[in-house]
Amino acid sequence: MATLYRKYRPQNFTEVVGQNHIKITLEQEIKSGKIAHAYLFCGPRAVGKTTLARVLAKAVNCAKRKSNSADPCNNCPSCREITGGRALDIIEIDAASNTGVDNVRDNIIANALVAPARLPYKVFIIDEVHMLSISAFNALLKLIEEPPQRVIFILCTTEVHKVPATIISRCQRFDFKRISVKNVVKKLSYIVQAEKVKVSKEILEAIARQADGHMRDAESLLGQIIAIGGAEITPEEADLVIPRSAINESLALIGFLIKKDAAGGIRLVNQLMDEGVDLKIFVKDTIEILRKLLLMKISPALVEKLALEMGETIELKINQLAADLSAEQVLKLMEKFIKVSLELKTDFIQQLSLEVAIAEICTAPALVKSPAGPRFAAYRSNPAPLKAVGEAVNLTAGQIAEKWNEVLAKVKQYNHSLSFILRVCQPRELVGNQLCLAFKYKFHKDRVSETAIKNIVEKVMREVYGAAIEIQAVVDENLEVAANKLVSDEPLDLKKSPAEPGEQSKMIDNLLKTFGGKVVS
Repeated sequence: MATLYRKYRPQNFTEVVGQNHIKITLEQEIKSGKIAHAYLFCGPRAVGKTTLARVLAKAVNCAKRKSNSADPCNNCPSCREITGGRALDIIEIDAASNTGVDNVRDNIIANALVAPARLPYKVFIIDEVHMLSISAFNALLKLIEEPPQRVIFILCTTEVHKVPATIISRCQRFDFKRISVKNVVKKLSYIVQAEKVKVSKEILEAIARQADGHMRDAESLLGQIIAIGGAEITPEEADLVIPRSAINESLALIGFLIKKDAAGGIRLVNQLMDEGVDLKIFVKDTIEILRKLLLMKISPALVEKLALEMGETIELKINQLAADLSAEQVLKLMEKFIKVSLELKTDFIQQLSLEVAIAEICTAPALVKSPAGPRFAAYRSNPAPLKAVGEAVNLTAGQIAEKWNEVLAKVKQYNHSLSFILRVCQPRELVGNQLCLAFKYKFHKDRVSETAIKNIVEKVMREVYGAAIEIQAVVDENLEVAANKLVSDEPLDLKKSPAEPGEQSKMIDNLLKTFGGKVVS
């Protein structure tokens, strides 16, 4: 029986997960007919280098590929031969087993000088090319520099620094990246649906985090879990394969520390001990979360580039914690837990140093900060009465606009980049308890419509307006967005809630104060 990663190996560009920066370039080259003679695919293991090389080889040789598409048809004789590994003109070589110059001469150079047997192109896929000897590279160099017609080389490597610069300079280089948790979960969800197995999103996210960006590892872990379980995989069955990760418990511990609940934190640690959780992994997960919180506080742009992605459900909880901590407080927590991670190795009572750290943190000055100063503190102590979910909200346009700055400020505490997106939206109709937000660009509308992001906005609006307001994002291409203005062909109109005389003028003034700029005709 084929393993999952072989059974569900992508057969076209569309099925390849992630690596969009590479796929787009290759697809354009194929559609335009401007195919290079040599490619260098470099990056971490198990991220799709060999898979994409095979898809490229299939696409350039497909007999029935549509002119406006780069994807192979997968039905013509050429595609079927390549998929089945029977194509004589697609030559895959493992350089780790063929390192010498004689193997390069016999297997590559001699073969390249012979015209393709059946396909339009003869394609050499050389895996782990960095393992070739210097003399083998020298023999290959001349061939790559002046290849015979209808020959394509695709060199794959995990250690590009070992490939001579003379080879690299003669190839189109593509750097592969580790695959995000979101994309790994998307592929795993497709697999479990095809296999008719029920697996929760939390388990799939745990698999993706454990795989650390390597798709083949994730598919192998999923295969082991499916083999153990039945039609529905339980967390207990998943724990037999995946080293137990207590990220949710790490979040809970940080919550206890913020609330100064030393007893709750110590009880949690001892409960994890009883359940057999490795405290070293637990502390490592906690430090990783704190690192992400620190990056969020320093610059949200750093989070996407440097922080470990943890999945949608965990990300939302981290954003909620971020509102209650400052950068200085996160730093102090990190210092404590880094110290604990070193002390755990020598503790005669395994959890002792962790318990001491919890006690020290909870007896220090308060960790909770006041996100918006005295005004926010007063608001929290005397909150407005909340309307029930689904109940009509009696707010005018002016009242929405008047507190919109407060919405933007509070959203920024949960998600810095989200506040910038909301600055270029226009609040529209308030019908019942649903507020329409108009965006000029679809990607802004799609971002705000994501469940986690939508929850943040609605939570903030509930706090600011004292009512359970739901948001509905729409696209308005007539909306004019510039550095200093936000104007639409449609007037801002709250249907079902008419504005009082003079309210429209006041509302526009408030919007101009919120977004900056001037009214244009």
